[in-house]
Amino acid sequence: MEILRYVRIVARTAFAVLNNLYCVPAYVVWMMALRLIRPLYAPLYWKIEGLMYHWLLAMVSLWSWTAGYQILESGDEPAACGTDRTLVLSNHQSTADVPILMAAWNPRPGVLANLMWIMDRVFKFTNFGIVSVLHEDFFIQAGRAKRDASLNELRHHIINSYIPLDRQFMVLFPEGGFLHKRREVSQRFAEKNNLPKLEYVSLPRAGAMKVIMEEIGPDREPGASTSNNAKKDGNFNQNNVAKHLKTSDHLQWVLDVTIAYPDRVPLHLQDVVCGIRPPCDIRIHYRIYPITEVPSDDEGMTQWLYDRFIEKDKMLEEYYRTGEFPTKSNTLPTVRPVRQDNLRYFILHSFFIASTYVQYRMFQAFLGILW
Repeated sequence: MEILRYVRIVARTAFAVLNNLYCVPAYVVWMMALRLIRPLYAPLYWKIEGLMYHWLLAMVSLWSWTAGYQILESGDEPAACGTDRTLVLSNHQSTADVPILMAAWNPRPGVLANLMWIMDRVFKFTNFGIVSVLHEDFFIQAGRAKRDASLNELRHHIINSYIPLDRQFMVLFPEGGFLHKRREVSQRFAEKNNLPKLEYVSLPRAGAMKVIMEEIGPDREPGASTSNNAKKDGNFNQNNVAKHLKTSDHLQWVLDVTIAYPDRVPLHLQDVVCGIRPPCDIRIHYRIYPITEVPSDDEGMTQWLYDRFIEKDKMLEEYYRTGEFPTKSNTLPTVRPVRQDNLRYFILHSFFIASTYVQYRMFQAFLGILW
C-alpha cells in the first residue's frame, strides 16, 4: 500500500507539471494574439481574458478536488454581494490558501473571472506569474523599506486597472504573511500595544486596506486622495481618475473569509499538487459586512480591522474545540459542500489540449514560412 501511495504521488506530480505545460502557455499565447484587437475592442478582449482566466484557475481547483480535499462552506452566502464591488479579507496560513479559495469559488459563475488578487511580489516569478501579470493582479512588496512605494503603486493600480477593467472582487490577505511566520511578531506587537495576543491568526496590517478605502471607500470623493498623491508623481495621469471613477465604482461590501484546516495543520501547495496528505475536509466560513460599517478615519478603520481578526481568532478557537463555527443564533450551522463539475473539467482539458496542438501547428507553419 505504501508503494501505491508513492506511485500515486509521482503520477499526480507528473500530471500537474503536464497540466501546466499545456494550459499556461495556451492561455498566454491566446492572450498575446488577442492583444492585437485590444485597442479597438477592449471590452471584448477583457471578457475573453476573464473567461479564460477562470478556466485556468479551474485547472488548479481540479488538483485539490482529485486529491480528496473537500471544501465545506458555512456562514453568510457570498452571493448576497450580488454584482457589487466587494473587498475580500481572508486569514492566511499557508501556500494552499489561494488554491483552496480558487476551488471554492470555481463553481460560482462570474467570480474568478472578475477578481483581482493582491499577492506577494514573489509570486510574480512563479510559473503562474505571467498569468497574473496579463490578468493585471497586483503584486505587493513586503518589507518596511518598500512599503510606502508599494502602497502608492497599489493606489495607482486600483485607479488604472481594478476600476477600468470592471473587476468586482478584490482579494486581500491583511496579515501580510503566513501565520507561522507572523504569530510571534504579532504577539510581541500586541503586548506592546495592549492588544489581545492571537493564537489562530495574527494581527492584520492596515496599510493596504487604508489605501483601498481612501480610493474607493463609501465616503470618498472620487479620486480625492489620488489627486493629492498625484502631485508627488508626475507619471500619474489625473485625467484617468476623473474618467474612470463614478459612484458605482465604490465598494459596497466586505466579505470576511475564515479558512480552517483539520487539527490546525494547514495544507501546503505540495499537498494540493501531489496529494501527499490524506483526504480531508476544509472549512471556509463567510461573514458579510456593508462597507458603510467600516469607519472612514484611519484609527477607526484600523480598529475595525483588528476587531475582525480578533473575532476570527475566537471563531477558530471554537471551531477547533467543537468542530463548528459559532452562529449568529442558537440554530445549528448550515454547511454547504462545494461540488465540482467533472464534465466541465473534461471539456476544459480538451480545450487547452486542442489549443496547444493548434498553436504548435501554427508555430510549425510559421517556421516553414521563414525557412
